[in-house]
Amino acid sequence: MALHFTSERRLDDGVLERAFTLGEIPGILWTPASAPARASAPTPLILLGHPPLGLRAMYPRLVARARRAVADGFAAATIELPGSGDRPRRADADRARADLRRAMEAGEPVGDEIVDALILPLVDRAVPEWQAAVDALLPLPGLGGPVGYSGGVISIGVRLAVVEPRIAAAGLYAGSFVPRAMFDEARRVTVPLHVLLQWDDEGNDRQAALALFDAFGSREKTLHANMGGHTGVPRFAGDAVADFFTRHLK
Repeated sequence: MALHFTSERRLDDGVLERAFTLGEIPGILWTPASAPARASAPTPLILLGHPPLGLRAMYPRLVARARRAVADGFAAATIELPGSGDRPRRADADRARADLRRAMEAGEPVGDEIVDALILPLVDRAVPEWQAAVDALLPLPGLGGPVGYSGGVISIGVRLAVVEPRIAAAGLYAGSFVPRAMFDEARRVTVPLHVLLQWDDEGNDRQAALALFDAFGSREKTLHANMGGHTGVPRFAGDAVADFFTRHLK
């Protein structure tokens, strides 16, 4: 898929923000104000994952994360997920989300069938698109890897860490439902991991999150657990993720 830049602006801290399309997929690339001092030292790239709520809705949080990444010496990029934003809706995802809402509103357990229907098709579609984005972004002037994946739907991060050899480290957020099939994939993950868990996350199964962390095959894996709900992530937790990527991508 061909990458085309559609707009460009400099943020108030000098970060260059460029919107692009990758085929029909919208995305955003944030890069430092100036190119690396040495051509032999290309800027590492962090892929900013996010939930399927649409880039417009997620933009304030994404740009804050991107500014931090660029301040730490990285480039950052994100793409719109399948069925989100202005991309065509997915009927299967809409049905799964409706089933999930009904179960949660009724206080019923969320069954494996709902989780599988909601997450697995999304992973199957999204991961090749993220790989296509890496294909298109890394050859750009000043970029060149290594690549990290940060946040987003944790199952997408797990699959990417397994199938994409250019992913050198992953910072994952245990805040979404995980199909049982992903546990087998987690055992094949070997890159360094930093997993963030909000202990009282109202939309997350804590025991499943802990079991997934235990399943990861990485020799270096860190679980950073904080008290509080889904939106109560403390600022210092972001600092820990930033330190993690600095250690492993530079």
